[in-house]
Amino acid sequence: MSTKQAVLDLVQKLPDDCSLDDIQYHLYVLQTIERGRTEIAQGKKLSHEQVKRELKAKWLTPTRSSLDTGSPDRAR
Repeated sequence: MSTKQAVLDLVQKLPDDCSLDDIQYHLYVLQTIERGRTEIAQGKKLSHEQVKRELKAKWLTPTRSSLDTGSPDRAR
């Protein structure tokens, strides 16, 4: 399906009273999905285990600044 046809199909499925913000949001989602599909086709993907390791490293490891101040909002 062409990009133009995908956009036309999307607009047809939206309610008649949708806002421009609604349309922009749905176009963003459509674009993001297409970008992801392209990256997968190009071999740019991570395994489930790689994603788990990266998320654990990012979110389960305390940052130095939060240890130093006790609060991210606290002035030094």
